[in-house]
Amino acid sequence: MAFSKLVKPETTDLLHLEVLRSERRAPHWMRITLGGGEISKFRPMGYDQWFRLFIPVGGEAGLERVPAKAHKMFGYLKFLRIPDGERPVMRNYSVRAYRAATADQGAEIDVDFVLHGSAADGTAGPASRWAETCQPGEHVLIIDEGLTFNPERGTDRVVLVGDETALPAIASICASLPPAATGVAIIEVPTAEDELEFEHPSGVSIEWIVRPHSTVPGILALASLHDSVLPDEPFHAYAAGEQALASGVRKQLVGERGVDKNHVSFCGYWKIGASSPASKAAREAAAEPAS
Repeated sequence: MAFSKLVKPETTDLLHLEVLRSERRAPHWMRITLGGGEISKFRPMGYDQWFRLFIPVGGEAGLERVPAKAHKMFGYLKFLRIPDGERPVMRNYSVRAYRAATADQGAEIDVDFVLHGSAADGTAGPASRWAETCQPGEHVLIIDEGLTFNPERGTDRVVLVGDETALPAIASICASLPPAATGVAIIEVPTAEDELEFEHPSGVSIEWIVRPHSTVPGILALASLHDSVLPDEPFHAYAAGEQALASGVRKQLVGERGVDKNHVSFCGYWKIGASSPASKAAREAAAEPAS
């Protein structure tokens, strides 16, 4: 049985939000909490819900020039016409957690940023620098993109594999699974301090792998998966992070271990040597079942 490659959101409106607070969670992790603005229009879906984030690195005036369909081809071409220095940075992020509005406060979205380099010494990229230095009250834009982890492929038994960039998505998936779910999550991180604990069903074991500095990201996670005892089929496999890791998990499971291609979700977030995240087209191609 074939399943849809992505679960689309209820709306892809451009939503104006603001920074509520920030928290340094580990050497390579910063959590930014967003809310205010048009947060009431956001529709949480759980699992690995992701969105386009527009960061005003050149001043907030640039946000007003972002077209409504900036995540689509023609809208993106309009977005690129915003002059350099004024054009916001667009990146893809997962919803780490969503909290509904209460009588005392509005709804909130937590977003966990992997930090590369340092804002203080000028080695950070624009998204990392913004995450380290943003202040409450600053404005951003988001466009919801839905899920890559399609629950129709199964939620009772799972195999989740990713590097540090996939940790927020894997943690959110685990929070959305039924309490009786079983399986394994293999997560590769750059240091032991980056092993951010998260709630998960007791039947899902968490395997942390610390990657030595000189090791190519993803290699150790793939090796661990190769040696792992998999749950009884059918199970839903999910892989995300560096592009070669995500596609390598799919190739190993489908090509070498005979897993049904229609039960594998995978997404390449980034590529070694590339400075920007994978495009929406790349994400959608990655989500296609293996042929």
